[in-house]
Amino acid sequence: MEESPFLTVLGIAQDAGYPQAQCEKDCCKYAWDKPEKHRRATCLALVDPSSKKYWLFEATPDFKSQVREVESRWEVELAGVFLTHAHVGHYTGLINLGREITGSDRVPVYTMPRMKDFLETNGPWDQLVELGNVELIPLQSDSSFNINQGLSVTPFLVPHRDEYSETVGYRITGPNQQAIFIPDIDKWEKWEARLSQQISLVHLAFIDGSFFKDGELVGRDMSAIPHPFVSETMELLGNLTPAEKNKVQFIHFNHTNPLLREESAERDIVNNAGFNIAHEGGVYGL
Repeated sequence: MEESPFLTVLGIAQDAGYPQAQCEKDCCKYAWDKPEKHRRATCLALVDPSSKKYWLFEATPDFKSQVREVESRWEVELAGVFLTHAHVGHYTGLINLGREITGSDRVPVYTMPRMKDFLETNGPWDQLVELGNVELIPLQSDSSFNINQGLSVTPFLVPHRDEYSETVGYRITGPNQQAIFIPDIDKWEKWEARLSQQISLVHLAFIDGSFFKDGELVGRDMSAIPHPFVSETMELLGNLTPAEKNKVQFIHFNHTNPLLREESAERDIVNNAGFNIAHEGGVYGL
């Protein structure tokens, strides 16, 4: 068993997982009858073997199997959940903590102010609070929060569709290394920070890879869905050194994204350019 804290990837797909419900197009038809090709919604776990605790980053619709994987593989106990925003693939797994399922006792759920208000004032989430299944812990942007000896988490605001809450990424700091986690963001130029600079400050960067390129959603204007395309991000970071490029782990793939398919030419393009594609079960030391 690993002795130092580490991150493990529990899901790499966009909110709906892969294949996506009721999709019979080629992108999903490929996977329906191949369970080994299915992918869960994007989620990381921060595992601390010394305290036998772990923290989730996102509570996804695949919460049940993701929690099962961590707890059976490393014999650790859930110590908290960090949420990025109020889109369905990122928080709805909290329902598993309610009285109809586990009836949990005050599991810490770390939230930004608008996210906290959303959970407190909308059902069924407010019931989790009222019954003490969760305890909402307020976070502040750019303010570090110590969760354990040698482990801290720092949220930072990123531009995204913020209908119900703000959206954040996280900087996750261990005793030896740092990682950033930005599963959802609008175009990089909308962010006040420079992506290349942020990558230079950490050892790992799990970043939005929702779509590979423009035109991926046939018949839809993709300017209305302003995620950065993987092709754009690779161009933006094209002048980085090989070592800096190697820090990048693309994650949060829409069901249409060919990077979900292991034999796709697009995966070769990403790997040959020196970047990485996050994979479920991957372990990264901190």
